[in-house]
Amino acid sequence: MNKRYTYTFVLLFILLLFCFLINISLGSANISINEVFNSLFGFSENYIIQNYRLPKAITAILVGSGLGISGLLMQTLFRNPLAGPFVLGISSGASLGVALIILGSGIFGGIFATAFISKWSIVIASSFGSFLVLLAVLLVSSKVRDTMAILIIGLMFGSITAAVVSVLSYFSSAEQLQQYIFWGFGSLGNLSWDEVLIFVFIYSFGILLTSISIKALNTFLLGENYAKSLGLNIKQSRLIIILATSLLAGTITAFAGPIAFIGLAVPHMTRQFFNTSNHKILLPAVFVIGAIVMLICDSIAQLPTSDYTLPINAITSLIGAPVVIWLLVRQRKMIF
Repeated sequence: MNKRYTYTFVLLFILLLFCFLINISLGSANISINEVFNSLFGFSENYIIQNYRLPKAITAILVGSGLGISGLLMQTLFRNPLAGPFVLGISSGASLGVALIILGSGIFGGIFATAFISKWSIVIASSFGSFLVLLAVLLVSSKVRDTMAILIIGLMFGSITAAVVSVLSYFSSAEQLQQYIFWGFGSLGNLSWDEVLIFVFIYSFGILLTSISIKALNTFLLGENYAKSLGLNIKQSRLIIILATSLLAGTITAFAGPIAFIGLAVPHMTRQFFNTSNHKILLPAVFVIGAIVMLICDSIAQLPTSDYTLPINAITSLIGAPVVIWLLVRQRKMIF
């Protein structure tokens, strides 16, 4: 790694630490940075920081970095700048699972009663829906030689699940629709420490699969035919990349809801800053930049000194999309 990249990484890590502290300090009740430091290092106890804001800030880092990395994996695998972490239908499968829990009582006559709708039931339903779509995609990917065919099949899975959700919505009450819409807004602040630990465990496994795929990712940029000539096992590498993406994107959707923009835009933002296609540099860079972007968006969504919290999905799109447009126009070309 050359000196320029090293300096950039140092600056990014300093910015990440700054955004992390600011995110914890801001909210309906502002807390001084000094009090944040004292609470983090055990010099004092602050219930709000330790049980609400710190888990939320850690969740923001996991969500931003995980979506950014899974978006990079999909854009590299499919060699498509418009591919994102949910292109395989993982998010749609999660949405269908949640829709069956929340909206299902409109059709199934109370089998999915409101009494059974809890935070864990929604997480389990979302995970189960993502897992079913993942199994279908993995089965198809083992039978299909063309990578682009997997992309199209993933989009078809998304269309099918969206159609089922539409039918469920038609037969649902206004209260059920409102609850489902609120879940679709995404949220970072509803996780307990136990849930964060489970999140970290599954997330770490996805990162591990990603790290062992770096060589394959760099080879995929040269095209599948050239990758085969270099001795790369295309099917095995493709399965590992798809599994890593599914673990990251599926877990994030299960715990935080479907978060838009981050997975699609952060890889492009990173390429503009680092001007490289080497995944040994891109992956850690996407991790840091994704975490920073998510912390900034969450800080804005909190509406400091206000009791209101804006939907995180709205902020990620409203703030992030113009930034990416500006970067691409300024660069005049897309690095890929």
